[in-house]
Amino acid sequence: MSVQGPIIVVSSTRQPALTAALGGAGMFPIIDATWAEAPSAVARLQPAGVLVAKSQAAEGELSRLAEQIAAIEPYLPLIAIDPDTALPENAIPFSQAGANWDRLSARLRAALRVRALHATVMRRRDDQAQPHPTVAETDPVRHATVLLIGRGAGYAALSVALGERIGIVGALSIEAAAKHLNTRDIDGIVLGEGFSARVVDAFLTVLGEDARFRNLPVVVTLGGVVPAYDLPNLEVICGDPARIAANALPLIRQHAFETYLSRTLRSIDAGGLLDPLTGLLTRAAFERDFAFAIREAQSRGGGLSVARFAFDPSHARAQLDGARILSRLMRRMDFGAAWDDGSVIVVFAEADLRNAHAIARRLCSVMRHTSHGKRDARGEPVVTLAALESSDTARSLLARLYEEDRRAVS
Repeated sequence: MSVQGPIIVVSSTRQPALTAALGGAGMFPIIDATWAEAPSAVARLQPAGVLVAKSQAAEGELSRLAEQIAAIEPYLPLIAIDPDTALPENAIPFSQAGANWDRLSARLRAALRVRALHATVMRRRDDQAQPHPTVAETDPVRHATVLLIGRGAGYAALSVALGERIGIVGALSIEAAAKHLNTRDIDGIVLGEGFSARVVDAFLTVLGEDARFRNLPVVVTLGGVVPAYDLPNLEVICGDPARIAANALPLIRQHAFETYLSRTLRSIDAGGLLDPLTGLLTRAAFERDFAFAIREAQSRGGGLSVARFAFDPSHARAQLDGARILSRLMRRMDFGAAWDDGSVIVVFAEADLRNAHAIARRLCSVMRHTSHGKRDARGEPVVTLAALESSDTARSLLARLYEEDRRAVS
């Protein structure tokens, strides 16, 4: 499936500076279209990307165009230049366009990489004979986690505005933020008030120099910050917290979709044994590997422990966030799966009960910083553990694990 195609620029008047900048960056052909021509141009030309002058759109025109683009596969980037109001869910903001058009080409290239990844997943899925996970139809932002950095009165308001839609990891200092970036799957950063211009500059410079974070959406809510960093998805959004959250979400949604596509591709490469939502094994794969690990441990005399991480059932996202943390941080020889009761079960290979306790404590220390819609709703689970005995089977060990959980509750 080809991802090549024209770039459509939608506006009421021609945009020579924009066309020249995109052409200079090697993007062609560039097709100009009026707002009246835009729907038919998108349907007819099958573009690789669409750029719109948001301030020139009449009431409802951008929403209708965005709805049409959202239904197209593979992912079709829609970038709104200089937005003056809240954007549709799939319209990526690009502000301060007149100051530096080169940033727009970087923003578009980052979005086109997501389109190419989506096309790859679709192609690989169709080429496989056995069934594989389909690309999720749910809103990716429901499974996203944003790192909110800041201090002062604005922090609480931003926390509420963002927490209504996505999971939040809070950090009151740059040092704490760096720790979360190294241990968590983060889909975006919102940098609030409370830091000097020098600290903000140093933080953004370090992010741009680290390939792991270069394409992260970074929303700066402080005025006066010039986005002259190697961060294609850096956006300066000022104003009230509701507006900041509304215009930050499309960037965060795109990154969450990209990470989901990456997990889906790994699942396809693994023969469908991995759950693309969590990165852990599917239940069927877990049960097969669990039975084999028990037989191997009993025949060789090695240790094996199993842990159940039980998350708050009133917050469905807690299990998903916890599963992704476990997938990212647990040892390579360990494996786990998410269960229908809201828990995650992880097998610790070559670990007695004492070592399993130490591993579980380290994992839980990362989870306790996530909130799910409410500032007091944290993601730290209740953990129970059981160690393999000589007479155990997979069924009896799991039954004993749940019995330990019932004893802990009572």
